[in-house]
Amino acid sequence: MKRKSAPLPGDTLKSIAAAGGISSATLSRVLNHPEKVRPDLRARAMALLAEAGYVPHGAARSLASRKTRTMGAIIPTVDSALFAKLVDGMQQAIHEHGYQLLLASTNYSPAREAGEVRALIERGVDAMMLVGRSRDPELYELLHSKGIPFVTTCHYDAADPWPMVGWDNAAAAQRIADYLLDIGHRRLGVIAGISKDNDRAADRVAGFTRALKRRGIDLPPQYVIEKPYTVPEARRAMATLLRLPEPPTAVMCGNDILAYGALQECLWQNLRVPEQISITGFDNIEMAAHCRPGITTLNVPAFELGQRAANILLAADADTPPENVCIELELIVRDTTAPPRSSTSARLGS
Repeated sequence: MKRKSAPLPGDTLKSIAAAGGISSATLSRVLNHPEKVRPDLRARAMALLAEAGYVPHGAARSLASRKTRTMGAIIPTVDSALFAKLVDGMQQAIHEHGYQLLLASTNYSPAREAGEVRALIERGVDAMMLVGRSRDPELYELLHSKGIPFVTTCHYDAADPWPMVGWDNAAAAQRIADYLLDIGHRRLGVIAGISKDNDRAADRVAGFTRALKRRGIDLPPQYVIEKPYTVPEARRAMATLLRLPEPPTAVMCGNDILAYGALQECLWQNLRVPEQISITGFDNIEMAAHCRPGITTLNVPAFELGQRAANILLAADADTPPENVCIELELIVRDTTAPPRSSTSARLGS
């Protein structure tokens, strides 16, 4: 049987389809609605298009379908292993359906986020992923008025009337508090992220405080320090806690970067962790498992969450309303936590 010659770049879909032995309708569907084509046929069609050097006319397709096949993701910072994993998961999921990702960061600024949302709308994105819920309600109204589906991530509140993928930050912090209390700690401290315009940081402090109060333990203001998510700032915060007349025997940190900085300060001051002081993190980034001692933390499956957020957006045109996703974070106990020793406070105060 004579093999059909490969089509040259610039051939029409019809001639490419004829040369490849599939229908032009299938090729068109792969280009415009890849999610509706079974994976093996989609892969075959994409290989044929690539071999032909075919480049679809994006502008014409956008005008015809009113879609640009792009999605936006706005994250607080690109300097975060957690958000990098989140975006990676989203990008891989939408790429399989023929979408491209436009990324923006806000440096935790609501005004900057508002500008990025408007810029992405002007670019014609078909859907958008946001982080958290701390923003001007007018932004939600703007997205609704433009008919742009969106999903929020890294938080969960059943009262919020929009799709979300995340976890209850207050409940997660309560779990850390209960763990530390259960192993015997009674004087605790917190090194948190800046809570202004960051609902995740605020919810974690609130949840930790409530858990202690429920067990009859106060958390005085001087035992709670807010800092940017950097190692030097975490070291300064831990140094401040260690200078208290009665330093904490355990410190919950708002993420693993803060926990690592707190750990380094303790080691620099020749304090043994966890024998003299316990430290916990949040996120379970790779560094938490490989530093010494390994950091006790909560595991956030960021890549999976990014994929699930993408799936909600990909299904936004379906008749079935999206289901919110709330996960329970797993506590990973490593080597920075242990029961307190009776003489710990005396040694810390020396």
